[in-house]
Amino acid sequence: MGSAKICVVIPNWNGKDRIGACLDSVLGQSLKPIIIVVENGSVDGSLAFLRTHYPSVELVVNQKNLGFAGGVNGGIRLAKQLGAQYVALLNDDALVHKDWLRQLATALDKNPELGAAASKLLSADKKRIDSTGDFYSTWGLPFNRQRDEPASQAIDKPGFVFGPCAGAALYRMTMFDAVGLFDEDFFAYHEDADLHFRMQLSGWKAWYVPSAEVYHQIGATSGKIKGFTTYQTFKNYPWLFWKNVPLRLLPGIFIRFKFVYFTIYISSLVGGRGWPATKGFLRMLTLFPKKLVQRHHIQKNRKVSIDYINSILIHDLPPNATKLRRLRAAFVKKNQ
Repeated sequence: MGSAKICVVIPNWNGKDRIGACLDSVLGQSLKPIIIVVENGSVDGSLAFLRTHYPSVELVVNQKNLGFAGGVNGGIRLAKQLGAQYVALLNDDALVHKDWLRQLATALDKNPELGAAASKLLSADKKRIDSTGDFYSTWGLPFNRQRDEPASQAIDKPGFVFGPCAGAALYRMTMFDAVGLFDEDFFAYHEDADLHFRMQLSGWKAWYVPSAEVYHQIGATSGKIKGFTTYQTFKNYPWLFWKNVPLRLLPGIFIRFKFVYFTIYISSLVGGRGWPATKGFLRMLTLFPKKLVQRHHIQKNRKVSIDYINSILIHDLPPNATKLRRLRAAFVKKNQ
């Protein structure tokens, strides 16, 4: 293990009932980090709880909820001021194995081309998989590998991934210096896929570390807000696509993405989520010109070949996109 200085950044929004357990698991790490909690505009007494029970923790206090992206960005900036070479991100509804941080840091220590290391995320009861690394599909969809599969089937071989799930990941600070922080317009959902696409385009890589285990209470935060996930999905999917997909790959992926986006929208209407889906779509349009400007900068600074990017994409629908797979199969059969 090298001598890299490490900070762990934990965003908290109304998580008074769970942040203590999360912090205790980080305080119990075999590799001791500086802990930064981003208090993201909570109204449940979280700030007073943290100051009373965890006085050694560094605090970034936001007066309003800046989402995951805006929240962790403040924590990363403080980590940089504190001289951190690595910065871990961790959801406040997660618990970590005692060697979690050491395992991730060892991976970055050994390979300077790595910009990030991915954890093995399991459900809180350790029965299901949340993520064994994240990927991007040529259908325009980011996804968590092995999501909802039995924990016993989790991939136990280390290897390259498109990126980690940012809810439990370790990043190299010089990677942030090179590609920038999370896009705060995303607020939450797929802001990590956007960062990881920029990371890959800039020549950094990500590595999955199966021995770095995390136990995640999935949806504990986002599930509190009705329509939140739908709104963020319809807002962020197109931004992710238009900002990052290289020009030569755009036409083929766009045809499939348009089909997926329209299908998910119809499903939202049928499922009673039409209004948050429509709001997300409209919000996406209002900032679309800004995203095209960002695209120009991202693509101009690309340091890897388009063939390489094409090789690390998944050339199929995500495995767990069962409804889309059935619809595609029916469409193909009808047109044979």
